[in-house]
Amino acid sequence: MPTLRSWLLNELDVPPRAPEVLASTDEGRAIVIELPANEKLGEHQVHERGWLLVVEGRIEATGPNGQSAGGGVGLLVEFDPNERHEVAAIEDSRLLLLLSPWPGEGHPRNRD
Repeated sequence: MPTLRSWLLNELDVPPRAPEVLASTDEGRAIVIELPANEKLGEHQVHERGWLLVVEGRIEATGPNGQSAGGGVGLLVEFDPNERHEVAAIEDSRLLLLLSPWPGEGHPRNRD
């Protein structure tokens, strides 16, 4: 029988730079990230489509061709699969990252 799961994202004890996986299924993965001010998730890419929601703090996200989006609580940024991007914390920030599907096409977990 399915169960209802819930999290108070602003009350979780998540150490800086130690992402916490809240849920992971074939449909997607939810991860909370604590990113201290002036630190970055350096340029990288993931195999999945990603949505990054600012729960606390302020960030600047930079994608292809130098496109950027910045903001605080409530900012939602979408990244295409395999898109190179970077995220910088302007203030101490708590982020919710949603990836779908999990793992995405080309992810090492999908290789034989």
